[in-house]
This record gives sequence, structure tokens and C-alpha cells, in this order.
Amino acid sequence: MYYSYRYNWIINKKKQIYKMNGDLKSWDKFCNYLWFDKKLNIWLDISKINFKSIEIKNLEDKFIDVFSSIKELESGAISNIDENRQVGHYWLRNPSISPSSRIEEEIIANINAISEFGKQILNGEIKNKNNQNYTDVLWIGIGGSGLGPLLITESLQKCSKGLNFSYIDNVDPFLISEKLEELSEKLSTTLFVVVSKSGGTPEPRIAMEIIKSHCENNSLEWNSNAIAITMEDSKLFKKAISENWLKIFNLQDWVGGRTSITSSVGLLPLALINENISEFIRGASLMDEATRIIDFKNNPAALLSSAWYLTGDGIGKRDMVVLPYRDRLQVFSKYLQQLVMESLGKKFNRNGEVVNQGISVFGNKGSTDQHAYVQQLRDGIDNFFCIFIELLDSPSTNIFDEKENPKEYLSGFLQGTRSALSSENRQSITITLEKLNCFSLGALIALFERAVSFYAELVNINAYDQPGVEAGKKAAANIIEYQQKVSNLLDEGGEYSINDITSLFDNSVSEPIFFILREMCFGNDNYLVKGDWSNPNTLVIQKINS
Repeated sequence: MYYSYRYNWIINKKKQIYKMNGDLKSWDKFCNYLWFDKKLNIWLDISKINFKSIEIKNLEDKFIDVFSSIKELESGAISNIDENRQVGHYWLRNPSISPSSRIEEEIIANINAISEFGKQILNGEIKNKNNQNYTDVLWIGIGGSGLGPLLITESLQKCSKGLNFSYIDNVDPFLISEKLEELSEKLSTTLFVVVSKSGGTPEPRIAMEIIKSHCENNSLEWNSNAIAITMEDSKLFKKAISENWLKIFNLQDWVGGRTSITSSVGLLPLALINENISEFIRGASLMDEATRIIDFKNNPAALLSSAWYLTGDGIGKRDMVVLPYRDRLQVFSKYLQQLVMESLGKKFNRNGEVVNQGISVFGNKGSTDQHAYVQQLRDGIDNFFCIFIELLDSPSTNIFDEKENPKEYLSGFLQGTRSALSSENRQSITITLEKLNCFSLGALIALFERAVSFYAELVNINAYDQPGVEAGKKAAANIIEYQQKVSNLLDEGGEYSINDITSLFDNSVSEPIFFILREMCFGNDNYLVKGDWSNPNTLVIQKINS
């Protein structure tokens, strides 16, 4: 009985291993598809993704067109069709490949200007109006304009180096209040950086106006402490010029928010935390070069995007779980959420067919996840693939001498989790960096940017438009317009039910009116509310104190 059970267990386990590796032996598959570049000192292992040799061969054939399309994009083709824009973030790290000498000169001039400005701030050559050195940065930006700088500072800033960073990446009133309170004693020595390409994005504009008013009401400088990162001639650009702000840095028309980290958006934080801009750009540039190789198995972005494609059957059936085994990279999964999901989450392909593409991204960090959701990843629903990110470096300290080395334990936890998932046929990818610094972070970001572009070409979608985001902005603008209408109506006096208000406005519906009234009335003694909030049809609202 025991031997029969043991025999069946071994047979089933062999079937599992065969399923995991397709027609390839595990070690052979690992060696055959392991990518390494000695200039970058980065490894990429896709061997724990289920695929067969024939599937890879079919993808290699597809990549002939993929490589061609990416080459056209980098040469200056109009790739953001919705906005009739080029997509040129690749030019930022190698200006010589940009389509014109004017663009090349602008990029180089902007990099030099940021580097010099950072040195002058940190050396105390540029001071505030009271002749004090700047101590802090309050960064105001949303989406990639906030996530990119946050990733930079969380990953790279060393203790006591550079300025202290705080972020307002939302219009949460508590967030704004808390940040102003935290900085209350240091607002006069704080740089206010406002990032908005057009200058019209509501969230950074509203936050900027609140903080500007707060400074002015408390006899604090705003204009001479403020920096704009925006397009030339945008609303924000004109405002900064007219109010004589401290500095304006260019954010090019052909740079999207989610790929702006090698633009002024990412370079200014690097300069202000006294990190090496040139190395960050060099890392991204070398990874770009590695991903231009027209040889599928020697191209890391081709391998990475193929792994995503194969594990999700080309339709994004599996979520991406990002597990960096280094605390400084904890923000990386949030950064990838925007890069991957905004780029690949598309209803239509380029032929106008409904495809509902996309890859959902979530993650935390290892080994925290040993004690959290790895339990579900191993034993729960099989609807994901993992991306492990491993670091080989250690801090230059002797505090671990003759003690249990936490680096070895961390490596053991990573390998153990990877092995435990593989034993249950749960798929994963492993990326290993020699060390975390400006150079390697630039390369890691570029690898994912390129993989996103390649994947989009594989599934025939546009990675650089965002119709869903624009639809959300439009819907939000409509609600904000109704908020003003409701407020104006109640200011005129009289009692109104939700049905009364809905009937007075064209194309309005009752549910948003209910949300608007609830937000207006709770915690506001200027409104008298009759009726029961659990039964919206009974509510009658009147403004009693203007």
C-alpha cells in the first residue's frame, strides 16, 4: 500500500515537473534561457514559466515585426495616435538617436541645467530670500509625476544626503494638511516642485493653489521657492513666468507621465538627493541598447515580454506579482502598476476590435511576504505569475561579523519561496541585480519600459494612449460641474429633495446628486438635512447659513 502510494506520488510529481518545463529538462531550460549582461551585471531567468520550444520559436517569428515597430517608434513615428504625438523617452538617455539636432540639444541642455541647479542648491549657492539654505522639497505631482520621484528617493536616497522629500500625489485634504503641518517650521526653506505637463491637471493645480495660499497667508515665500516642471508655453509655464518662480524645467511634449522618470521628473530628485544623474541615464541607455539586439534569446525585453505573453496565453490571464527582496524597492510594484496597467490595459486593439487586454500588477516585498500572501500564491487560485527581484550586494558595515548574516537568510527565503511555488507548478521570473544604485535602477526601469512596448506589439495594442484615463477625467469634470451647480442652487435658498435637484439639471441622474449632497452636508453646519440617509428619497436639504 505504502509503495503504491509512493510510486503514484513520484509519477504525479514527474508529471508536474514536465508540465512546468514543457519539453525541456529543468536545468537545460534554465541554462538555455538565462540572460546575463556583463556591462549591466543583471541576470534574467524565465525558466520557471511554462512553455515549450515550439512556442518560443513561434514568438521568435513574431518578433521580426516587433523589432521593426520599435525601431520606427524610436525613429520618431507618431505612436501616441490619440494626441498625435511622438513617443521619445528613449531619446532622453541617448540624445544622439533623437530625430533632430534641436531635440538633441534641448535634452543635453536640460540635463546640464538640472545637474548645475542641484549642485547650487546643495552647495548653498542658491538660498531663500532670508539667505538660508534649502532643507526640504514638497513635491506636487500625480501618477508618474509622483510615482517616479518617489521610487527615486525611496530607492536611492542615503541618510543625511541631500534635501528631505515629502510628496503630495493626491488631493486628499488630510494629506495636504498633514504635510503642511509636518513642514510648518521649515516651509521657508522648502522648495515647492509642481509637475504638470499641460498645467491643467486638476489634482496638482488644486494642491498647488492651496499650498500657495497657505504660504501667502502666513507671510511665507512661495514664488521664490517654487519650481515648475512643465511644457514650454503651458498654463503652468506661463504662471511660473508671470510670478517669477525660482526655476522652470522642461517636460517635453513627447514624454508620457508613466515614462517620464528619465526626464526632468526623475532627474531633479536625483540632483537634490546628491545622486549621480549620469549613471542613472547610462544604466537606462545601456539597457536600451541591450534590448535593440535583433536576437530573441539575447534580448532581455524580448524574453521578459514573451514570458508575460506565454504565461497569460497572450490575453493577460495572469496577474503580475512583483516581489523585490530589498526594502528600498518596495515602491517598485506601485511604480509598475501605472507603467504596465495604463500601457497595456486596453479595450480595443489597433484594428478596432474589442480585446480587453491588460496585466494586473500587485506586490509587496520579500521576505515580508513569507508571512503574508505567499500562502495563497502557493496553495490558492493559480491566476498569477511572480517576478522575484534579487540583490547581491551588502551594506559596507561590519555589524554582521560573526553573526547570522541577514543577506544569506534573505537569499534563502527568496530561493525557498521560488522553489515552493515551482513545486506546485506556480510560475515565476527572477531578475537579479549585482547591486542597487543609480546605474542599476535606471537599467531595471528601462527593462520594464521596453518589455511593455514589446508586449504591446505582440498583442497589437497601443501602449501609449490612455482612453480610459481620459474618460475618467471627463466623467470627474462632469461631476465637479454638478457640484458647483448644486452648491449654487442651495445658496439661493429653499428646500430641495434629490428628485427636485435632479429634475432641474439636464442629463443628470439621482445617484451622483446623492453623493454630492452627502459630501457637502456631513460635517458642515451650514446645511439642514431632514429625512433618513439610509432612504435617500426621504432627504430634504436646505442651506441655513450663508
